[in-house]
Formats: sequence, structure tokens, C-alpha cells
Amino acid sequence: MTATADAEAAANELTPLADYLGSVLRRLRALPPLDLDLTQAHGNVLAEDVVAPHSFPAFDQAAVDGYAARWEDLVGYGPVPSGGPGRTVRLNVVGDLGAASWRPVRLTPGSCFSVAAGAPLPVAADVVVPVEWTDQGMAAVEIFRTPKRGYGVRRAGEELPAGTLLARAGTYVSPALVAVFAATGIGHVVVRPSPRVVIVATGDELVDVGRGSQPGQVVDANSHALTAAAAEAGALAYRVGICDDDPEALRGLLEDQTLRADLILTTGGTGTGPGDMVRRILSRREGGRAGPVTFTDVALYPGTALGFGTVGAEEVPVVCLPGEPGAALIGFEVLARPAIQLLAGAEPVFRPSVRAHLLETVSSPAGLREFRPAHVAERRGGGYTVQPLSGGPFTLSGLAEANGLLVLGERVTNAAAGSTVDVLLLDRRR
Repeated sequence: MTATADAEAAANELTPLADYLGSVLRRLRALPPLDLDLTQAHGNVLAEDVVAPHSFPAFDQAAVDGYAARWEDLVGYGPVPSGGPGRTVRLNVVGDLGAASWRPVRLTPGSCFSVAAGAPLPVAADVVVPVEWTDQGMAAVEIFRTPKRGYGVRRAGEELPAGTLLARAGTYVSPALVAVFAATGIGHVVVRPSPRVVIVATGDELVDVGRGSQPGQVVDANSHALTAAAAEAGALAYRVGICDDDPEALRGLLEDQTLRADLILTTGGTGTGPGDMVRRILSRREGGRAGPVTFTDVALYPGTALGFGTVGAEEVPVVCLPGEPGAALIGFEVLARPAIQLLAGAEPVFRPSVRAHLLETVSSPAGLREFRPAHVAERRGGGYTVQPLSGGPFTLSGLAEANGLLVLGERVTNAAAGSTVDVLLLDRRR
């Protein structure tokens, strides 16, 4: 049997990524909803549809600073002659209206009110003449230019009538959506809380940041990176630091963290080598029962070995990611991020994807679904191009530069330049 055939045979024994993701995500449920004050709702996901209880605007109002008038008076249907070339319209200014004005007033023929943007319109007003189109008179005003009927006017409910569906369940509460809710009279909304995610790095070889690696030592980049990634995904992320490969220490730490976690992420020790203690410890059978975490060899590149299960009396979900930094970040994107989105009630849970024109020929391991750092750009005339970044999926520098992940399926061993491929879009501004 050739080396290629050996690789394909080994890959055939792996669990397809789609099957694995489905089995994990089916075990998770969105967190119970909370009724939050509007000032606290930003950044969460709606648990219920939100309908406008009141119209916006709530009343007829001026959209610009100027003079509220009857359009008939400006075009000559009333007692005032029409404005034309070299001619003006003169109206009596009978009062001033600001945004805080509340007494109802009515226009009579040949009159107008000076109004500020946002002020309630007088009854019968159907046009606001901008200040710059007048001589800005106080007792009477000369109007040099006639606007169209309705200019400068915002009618009640023009933008959002009462009963309008403002946002559906699963929608992220953005600052603009907070403004929409407030403007229509909503003071609180029902949301899913942001998941609390605890990140633990494991391994006797790990040392904390701020120093260089020595032989037998590895600086812990993963827990810092995964904490940032979880926060970017909308979680309340807590980094607890490094845990040595000590069975009791790891079990005790995880048990303690269940008190403040909706999801726990570990990194390191998921393989089958002599130093991969996390897999040994968390998958160990006790009392005839399987361990709390099941480790699966998935058809994923990089980072084949992944773990998922629950710990503690509250059965807090645990996702175990590889220790190699590139594989840990790819594993987060593929498995942990969708889990966070599901717990938060977000829809959809996966990153958006596009089809893109590949600019460079790449090869990929047989039988594995590869996620490779890449740069995506929009093409003139529509569509996208994708440029794989040097170093492949294991390079941190490539991941740092990437705004997308090139996805090469299990059956793809060679993707030619000019072919069309799938790309996940990352939420990174370039």
C-alpha cells in the first residue's frame, strides 16, 4: 500500500467534521432569557420578537429649521401672491415653536410659525421652508424659493408605525437598535445573557507571557488568544491561566470553574501522545461509567483531536482544543465559536461564507477538511478573490493577517489557481 493510500485509509477512520459539529451542537441549548433594562441590553441577543408599542415619530414634526406654512399660501392659492422669478412671498410670523413646545396651534391663511427641527407642526401646516430660503424675518418673513408640498415635514409614524416588527428573536442588539427601541417607547427587552466562558491552558511545559521560551518551556499564547476570541464572539471571557498536568489539580480547577461558567474551554493535551494528559484524565472511565468528556478524532486540519462533554453537577459544557496555537484558534472558529453563538441564542451560529476565485494553487491533505488563513477581497464588477497566506494553517503570523479562512473539503487534494472555493469571512477590519 502506498503512502498516499495509507493516508487516505487513516483519514477514512476519522469522524466527518459536519457529523461531529452536529452531534456537539445538538447537545447545547441557548441560555435562559433575562428581562434587561435597555441600557444593559447592548451586545446581547434578543430572546423574543420586539414590536413597536408607539409610532416614530410620535407626532407630526419639522425635519429642518425654518418656517412651517401652508403650501397653498406659497403658490398663490391663498391671499398671498405666488413667488416667481424676481418675486417673493411674504407671510406673517405668528409664533415660534421649539422641540419642547407642547400646546397645539393652528395656522391661518397668510401666516406661518418659525420652527426648529423636531418641533411639533402647527395644525394645517404641510411644508417647512428652510431658513436659508428666506430673509429670516421675525414678525414677517420674505420667502425667496418655494419648496414642494411636504418638504421639511415628518409625519407621525412615517418611519415606524405602531405595531411594526422592529427585530426578531436571535437579533444582536446593536447601538442603532437600542436607539430604535428607545424611540418607539421601549424601556426593556428580553435577551439571552452573554455566555460566561472560562479558558484554561494545560501542560507542564507552559510558562506565562512576558518571558522567552527555554528548552522544555512554551509560552502560553493560547489562553490569551482564546480569551480574546471568546470576547470577540460576544462572551464574557475569563482566563484562569495555566494548569499543570496533574489529574487532581485539573479536576478540582474544572469543578471550581463550573460555578461561574456557561462553557469551559481547555487547550492542550487532546492527542494520544505520552504528554497528552487532558485526554487521559477527562476521558477516564470511573465506576463503570465513561469519563465526562469524549475525545474524537475529526477529519479536520489542523487539529484533528477535539473533546466535548460536561463537568460538575450543573453539567457545564467543556470544549477541549489542541495545544498547538494555530490548531487551537482554528478549532475555536470551527467548534467553540458556534457553541458560544448557540448559547447566546444568536442566529446563525456560523460565520458567513462566500465563494471566491482562488489566486494561487494549493494542496491539501487527503480526507481532511482544511481551514487555511487567507486574504479575501471583493472584485470589481462583483464576486471575491482569495489569496492563501504563506505558511499554511499553523502559522500565527498568517492567522493574524487573515480576514478569511479558505476551506478545502475532504476530497480536495489540489485546488488550482482560478478555481472557485469556499471562504469563511472573519470579523476583522482591514
